[in-house]
Amino acid sequence: MIKKISDKDKQDWQNFLNSSDKLENKDQKIFTSPKRYIEKSIDLHGFTLEEANQKMTSYIEECYANGVNKINVITGKGLRSKNLNDPYQSNNLSILKFSVPHFIKGNNQLMSKIIGIDFEAVENPSVGNFDILLRKKK
Repeated sequence: MIKKISDKDKQDWQNFLNSSDKLENKDQKIFTSPKRYIEKSIDLHGFTLEEANQKMTSYIEECYANGVNKINVITGKGLRSKNLNDPYQSNNLSILKFSVPHFIKGNNQLMSKIIGIDFEAVENPSVGNFDILLRKKK
């Protein structure tokens, strides 16, 4: 089926061709982002509690100094933790997933650089990572 072009459409097209107005570049609005967002990740699999806490301290300091906005901390779910056979260890705090955020929260120097820790992810048994949102460097 061939549709006939109306006289008004022809006139509008002619006016457009003769016009010196520039068209707005809509793609430019999509691809230019005024805010720069930097995210980094760290994997703590295989670290002891002490090693993980030391690593996180230096990593948070480094990320804060470099303007990183978000850190994704991969701890694992703690399902293969060897603490289950030791009655003198805590089932929760000896698992990196629970102990690392607890350590960070108790460290005032680190918390001064942090906006928040995603404790919902920490408490979720099906998640083996959590996020830390950092403040902007002063």
